[in-house]
Amino acid sequence: MSTAADERNARAPWALTAPALVLFVGVLMIPLAMTVMLSFHDWGQYKGIEPVFILKNWHEIATDPYYAEMFWRTFRIAILTTLLTALLGAPEAYILNRMDGRWKSIFLLVILGPLLISVVARTLGWALLFGGNNGLVNKLLMSAGVIRSPIPFMFTETGMVIALAHVMMPFMVLSVWAALQRLDPQIENAAMSLGAGPITTIRRIIMPQIMPGVLSGAIIVFSLSASAFATPAIIGGRRLKVAATLAYDEFLNTLNWPLGAAVATLLLVALVLIVVGSNALIERRYAEVFR
Repeated sequence: MSTAADERNARAPWALTAPALVLFVGVLMIPLAMTVMLSFHDWGQYKGIEPVFILKNWHEIATDPYYAEMFWRTFRIAILTTLLTALLGAPEAYILNRMDGRWKSIFLLVILGPLLISVVARTLGWALLFGGNNGLVNKLLMSAGVIRSPIPFMFTETGMVIALAHVMMPFMVLSVWAALQRLDPQIENAAMSLGAGPITTIRRIIMPQIMPGVLSGAIIVFSLSASAFATPAIIGGRRLKVAATLAYDEFLNTLNWPLGAAVATLLLVALVLIVVGSNALIERRYAEVFR
């Protein structure tokens, strides 16, 4: 009897996880496998997609400088967005952590509130504020005589970085704020009582404690920024393409699905390698913090 009960107990976890596993395989793994297989197919303007195994799409990506420039732009924008969110989000999380309970709840709602609004709506807000001569801020500054020409924002990498940083800021703040929950406030008071100044306290006490949160938030922000579509499509338009917008154009505009699949697959593989490698380095460097 005990053997039969043990067998049932051993099968129970698999029976409970089977629906989620089937959903995971059907919704994620099978489409990914089909996308990878599609990247090795051929395509012609008149013949359409040919289900043959060919490396033409990968060879085109590897040899054409346009794709190298596009991927470099994608990761450059993601890196700059990550740095900007870290520079602004870490102090914001520290200030949030030092607030009283009532004010902390209010400002935490202010930080999380933008996540309830569509990314498209938030990005269009930047376009309405700085969109050429018709942008609200540009109109006000030019009418006041502060500037003579509109601030270049649309169709620029700077505009994409600013808009992406605004979209990704909550993820960085939450990551750093979670790390600050492990920090005992009395440690700061002890350091100051021993003669440490504010800068020394931040550099020697606070930064080593919150650095895992900053790095974890950096991984999240980088991966989301590198794969973002709505913000680069609205701010960058067709002039400044990144990997996501290029894959979209190949799929829906030129109808070259195999080439779009190759771009999407390469972006996915690059992000997985970067995220897994960065996560391993963080866990190895800050093993004591994660215990």
